[in-house]
Amino acid sequence: MDVLDVARLQFGVTTVYHFLFVPITIGLSMVVALLQTMWRVTGRDAYLRATKFWGHLFLVTLAMGIVTGIVQEFQFGMNWSAYSRFVGDIFGAPLAFEALLAFFLEATFAGIWIFGWDKLKPSLHLACIWLVAFGTAISAYFILAANAFMQNPVGFKFNETSGRAELTDFWAILTNPVALSAFPHTLFASWLTAGMIVIGVSAWHFRRGNDLDVHRPAMRLGVLTSVVAGIGLVVSGDALGKVMTSTQPMKMAAAEALYETTSSAPFSVLSIGNLSGSHGTPIIEIPGLLSYLATGRFGAEVQGINDLQAQYSAQFGPGDYTPYVPLTYWSFRAMIGFGMLAVIIALFVWWRTRKGAMPQSRWFWLIAVWSIALPFVANSTGWIFTEMGRQPWVVFSLMLTEDGVSPTVSEAEVWTSFIGFTLVYAILAVVCYKIFAKYARKGPPDAESAKASASGPDDGDSEKPMAFAY
Repeated sequence: MDVLDVARLQFGVTTVYHFLFVPITIGLSMVVALLQTMWRVTGRDAYLRATKFWGHLFLVTLAMGIVTGIVQEFQFGMNWSAYSRFVGDIFGAPLAFEALLAFFLEATFAGIWIFGWDKLKPSLHLACIWLVAFGTAISAYFILAANAFMQNPVGFKFNETSGRAELTDFWAILTNPVALSAFPHTLFASWLTAGMIVIGVSAWHFRRGNDLDVHRPAMRLGVLTSVVAGIGLVVSGDALGKVMTSTQPMKMAAAEALYETTSSAPFSVLSIGNLSGSHGTPIIEIPGLLSYLATGRFGAEVQGINDLQAQYSAQFGPGDYTPYVPLTYWSFRAMIGFGMLAVIIALFVWWRTRKGAMPQSRWFWLIAVWSIALPFVANSTGWIFTEMGRQPWVVFSLMLTEDGVSPTVSEAEVWTSFIGFTLVYAILAVVCYKIFAKYARKGPPDAESAKASASGPDDGDSEKPMAFAY
């Protein structure tokens, strides 16, 4: 492995690790905000206890997301200085807004929410957690806007004197079609992640008969969140696929291992072979589905890898412009498969626990608990597909990945930082898991202590539910 290979491996590992926490933060912030709103509307102690419980778990993942995100950004200056120099004028703008606006909003109001239970009026305290949820969402948008430039460069001009891409239209960066379509897809994926975590943790307590008055409504909320997210993922994924085809047709062709341009292109659920274009044997092939995913029409033509390779060679010069097809093919199916399996399990949990039922099967509870892992696999493989399907470009059509690596960094230096980051992340993973598991098993606080810590200054309606306040 050379410097480029190790630098790519390091960035891939740290990115996937960081993104384990991002969807939890985005999704759980909304779940906590909804639970606190339900408490304010109904006045039920169970919702207050659930808010305290899930708020505690949310804060654990929020801290981990911040730490791992900061470490990840170090690599732009360490291993990818040529890339940073080329796009720094553009890439830095949305990242600056993310730090100065979104992160400031998220961190500030998270702190106020943590320490303001007995100091703020209840309505103001509720507003704080909704601002945190909003901050996490727009933080994701600015990050996605920066990443979207790598997928579909817009709003820039190339300065031949400096050899850099320079920002000309920040609004074009923010309204990049890739960012606009990826944002709702990311939100729904985050909600599915949070929904399955709520289902899994609640199922663990259900099995033991702990605090059912708290965990039953939480589980119902988790199911509802997961199902709504599943529907949203299908709709937003369809829109994202069409944008991807128009901006990066090679990525869509690689997702199906489609080597020849085809009308009414089918979608294969599985395939046997090496996906080289000569030995692949599709299994359960759905006629015309790839054409619909790519264009919205079942009979439309979809460009194949061979034609696109010839087109790019003529446009950009000799070279191999094909991503690693087996990885894009299988990661695309893993993303869809594990995501939809999570939704199916959420519906199954709802069906078996409806009307106050308490299933006795040990396997049912094991499936419900371990289904927490499904959205994480879907999220990780989705990002692997997104980034590996763009290869060999670090900025599509502008800069090859091999040209973005730092020219003065040695292989030994990259290996040193890679091993160091991996060890630190491994330690953090163990610590985070133990803390999360400890408080997840501990369960919600009792009603008296929850109410005592939530008794803030009266805002005129703090002693009665909001539904009857006006």
